[in-house]
Amino acid sequence: MGSGMEFFIALLGPVLGVMFVALLVASFIALYTLAAVYAERKVSAFIQDRVGPLETGPRGLLQTVADILKLLLKEDIVPRMADKPLWVVAPFVVFSAVFVGYAVMPFGPELVAANLNVGVLFITAFAAFEVAGLLLAGWGSNNKYALYGAVRSVAQVISYEIPAGLAVLSVVLLAGTLNLQEIVLQQGIGASGPRHLFGLPFLPDVSALGGLFTWNVLAYPHLLIAFAIYFIASLAEVNRAPFDIPEAESELVAGYHTEYGGIKFAFFYLAEYGGMLLVGLIGAVLFLGGWHSPLPNLGPVRLADWTTGPIWGIFWLLLKGFAAVFVHMWARWTLPRLRVDQLMYLCWKVLTPFAVAMVVVSAFWASWR
Repeated sequence: MGSGMEFFIALLGPVLGVMFVALLVASFIALYTLAAVYAERKVSAFIQDRVGPLETGPRGLLQTVADILKLLLKEDIVPRMADKPLWVVAPFVVFSAVFVGYAVMPFGPELVAANLNVGVLFITAFAAFEVAGLLLAGWGSNNKYALYGAVRSVAQVISYEIPAGLAVLSVVLLAGTLNLQEIVLQQGIGASGPRHLFGLPFLPDVSALGGLFTWNVLAYPHLLIAFAIYFIASLAEVNRAPFDIPEAESELVAGYHTEYGGIKFAFFYLAEYGGMLLVGLIGAVLFLGGWHSPLPNLGPVRLADWTTGPIWGIFWLLLKGFAAVFVHMWARWTLPRLRVDQLMYLCWKVLTPFAVAMVVVSAFWASWR
């Protein structure tokens, strides 16, 4: 009996640990989404010379809380002609595709739930799985506007995965690993050997300085172009303006989630804002030093050394991710929506050729050094 109980505890322990981490991440995404929706309302108001929410709570702080309570308390209505199993499962598939990506995200030197050697491949594969949920939502709704939006979204996401994947590959070729934690460590102080400024051997070795000088975008100057390609493609992958064609209100009512309300619509919202932060964190890990401090060591002033550790790691990574989310919001309320032909032209005739060129440069750079 004793050995059986010990076996049960040994088996249950890891399961409870995984459940605790999953619950922690889900709670973080939910709280972050509440704050991000309020922030976007205020950002859009500032850009349009308005004031945004003011009435519910001090300075409108409780407006988003009131909205989510309304969604949670709404009656769960299933369209009479919908394909119910597909329609019900779609929002959870979309959210799960985003949620799983956080499992391999390194938030600090020892803060990563699953430190996989194929972390880049894992997160890319599951992010692409979101397409299945969008198609299920459009088809299962049995609504022509939802189906049009879903087909547009699938075409858009699949197309922009090409330049985004090539931009990521240009980093992987230079890092020599698919492990996200290892890619971050290589951007730290002296972790990857000499690092000359802008990758030019006749310029000073800045590996001892740390900070932003050892980030990939400065160590390899062509990765700055790759980062721009990745960021533009990531906007399209999370259906944010100017690539919000799948949700074009003036044409498609609300796109693939036209028939959704209540908690199911809330899951689409969680997936959208969670995806915005996730692509921002991926960009920070691959190009902007991940959880490393941007502050360098300058002589006796050891800023990089003083701003390291688990808490600082979480702070710096989230700060970079939130900065990317802010730019997403800024773009939404500044740029007009593209037409479908313009969207595909930008992907296949502009971003993809440049992304291929960045991969070629990375391949030659990796073989040359």
